Amino acid sequence: MIFRVLFISILAVTVLGCKKKKPDTETPAPTTLSHGLLVLNEGLFNHNNSSLSWINTNDHTIGNSFFEEKTNRGLGDTGNDLKRYGGKIYVVVNISSTVEILDAITGNSLQQISMIHNGTPKQPRSITFYGSKAYVTCYDGYVDVIDTLSLSVTQRIAVGSNPEGLAVSNGKLYVANSGGLNYPNVDSTVSVVDLTTHQEIQRITVGNNPGSLCVDSEGDVYVISRGNYSTIPSRMHRINPVNDTKEFTFSFDASGMTRMNDKLLISYYDYTTSTSQIGLFDALTEQLSIPNYISMAGITTLYGVTYSSVTDKIYCADANGFSNTGFLHLFSSAGVFERTYNVGLNPSKVLAFE
Repeated sequence: MIFRVLFISILAVTVLGCKKKKPDTETPAPTTLSHGLLVLNEGLFNHNNSSLSWINTNDHTIGNSFFEEKTNRGLGDTGNDLKRYGGKIYVVVNISSTVEILDAITGNSLQQISMIHNGTPKQPRSITFYGSKAYVTCYDGYVDVIDTLSLSVTQRIAVGSNPEGLAVSNGKLYVANSGGLNYPNVDSTVSVVDLTTHQEIQRITVGNNPGSLCVDSEGDVYVISRGNYSTIPSRMHRINPVNDTKEFTFSFDASGMTRMNDKLLISYYDYTTSTSQIGLFDALTEQLSIPNYISMAGITTLYGVTYSSVTDKIYCADANGFSNTGFLHLFSSAGVFERTYNVGLNPSKVLAFE
């Protein structure tokens, strides 16, 4: 689908060696969220079938209708982000243009925020937090500010074209302006927003089609520009959050990243060989210390990588060809495979609960 080709940074991979997966037992949604994993399944674009799966990590049972059981309704079309902040869980649903807010203890619905402006869907993409505010990138060229107490949109901040990833460092919000809807004439900038005034103060040119943003343990900001998926390679860049300049471009290929303590897990899809890899980047030495940190054997379609400090585990979401139910592959923080769970359609994001 065009939507995925333009906006998803971690794409399908060829099977290098399959582990046979045993079906897991379906289980009802728990009354309280503990000892488990909440998985966002994106569903198929324009099929209105996003979902949340709950994995009980004690007995390894799985329920793939978590949201429906908690709310008596569907999650919507194309779930794009899932994060916890304080006592709430935020689910960003892109095509339905909603942000679902759940209680982080019970999983019950607190509120659905409609992301419609003057009758036009904003198409929210990603969410992050600072103080009492949540910040949501919207494809109409704005970042929406949500008050986490009133659960309402209080302000819209104009940024670049079709913003996606975002991150906070040094009292500022960094926003990747992809320009993906104008492909191949994409954007190449990161907007810098002052979190005191909620005004864009600068745009930093980083490279074509920026998507993922990440902040390391020292506050440095990393962004991946995804190029044009052919002649212009995808690259990771480092931004200095003090003077807001792009200081360095790394020579290795990178499509996505997630922070793991003082390290970054760097994923990459190679269009020439149709293979993926996940490497380990040391943010202190700024070296890709282990290019192949996690084996891709048994992963059919890598669709997301999450590290949880709660469990000290790495979770690799496997879309399994996009048209079948997917899998969540669990690895230790040392990159050792532990087990696989069968979840919903096109899993991408994970929250871990003690």
